[in-house]
Amino acid sequence: MAASDSGLLRRLLTGLAALFVLPAVVLAHAWASLALWFSPLPPETWIRGTLALGFAIAGFWALFRSDSVAARAAYAIVFVLIAYGWSLIEPSDRRDWREEVAVMPRATIAGDVVTITGVRNFDYRDRNDFTPHYETREVRLSHLTGIDFYVAFWMKGPIGHTFLSFTFDDAPPLSVSIETRPEKGEGFDPLASMFKTFELIYVVGEERDLVRLRTNFRDEDVFLYHMAVSPERARALFFEYLRRINELADHPEFYHLLSNSCTINIVRYANATGREGSWDIRHILNGWIDRYFYRAGLIKTPLPFDELRRRSDITEVSKAAGDGPDYPQRIRAGLPTFPK
Repeated sequence: MAASDSGLLRRLLTGLAALFVLPAVVLAHAWASLALWFSPLPPETWIRGTLALGFAIAGFWALFRSDSVAARAAYAIVFVLIAYGWSLIEPSDRRDWREEVAVMPRATIAGDVVTITGVRNFDYRDRNDFTPHYETREVRLSHLTGIDFYVAFWMKGPIGHTFLSFTFDDAPPLSVSIETRPEKGEGFDPLASMFKTFELIYVVGEERDLVRLRTNFRDEDVFLYHMAVSPERARALFFEYLRRINELADHPEFYHLLSNSCTINIVRYANATGREGSWDIRHILNGWIDRYFYRAGLIKTPLPFDELRRRSDITEVSKAAGDGPDYPQRIRAGLPTFPK
């Protein structure tokens, strides 16, 4: 091989390393540093912070500033130990849970009848002041008629929270919200949710709880859409939800923002029950998921999207609807995608 060819090959390999290997090394180093910061041991914040910062600085020096083989070997050993310790962290169903996620629901199917325990139906005076109340609900599969889709925003932007209501022609809707299961004193942290900080829960509840809590007490903006799916597809998705509810009741899992969260799982279960479609960035940037459904024909309306979205905002309607048994009918009155 000529010297010029050899030099060209070296430059090509160096370019490929810069393009693929270097970003992977940087991401791996960042992950290990954050894994130390979010690790459950030791519990003192200052100790974890010191360990994480020390590893981040020393690791950067070993990887990118030092020519010492020994330093890089030491870094590799520490990295492997962090990864191994991380693999030992397991989810638990025995923690000091916040009251609103203290009860894990469970479903029993007997022919046409589904019985769900742990259905949340709290009475709220404030977002943190409420009377806990869990119920047992029975619904009949043959009377399940459709799916309604909620998008809630705690701040304007491309990120929100999505959840479903399963509708019946002989009973009130039943809402299921895929959420983190925080302990007392914990709040949601998107970055922490990717580092085994929160367990996963499927909150099953009445709309007067799950929806009113967001509009009336958390000051969130909530949008409601009726999905254009057949009752058969709705029942198939409901079965998938019931399976996962029971699975989590027996085997806890960690919530993960990018792989085990609200919209990601909704799309995953839709795929398992016959959805046709590829991955889309709006599955993660779920504040735009309603536009995705609109373009995919899953929301049937002659309205342009901006008008549909404006008229699907139920925030003020929910605040004025009260908390009586007709709450589901009140928040749907006048919505453009709902049959009259």
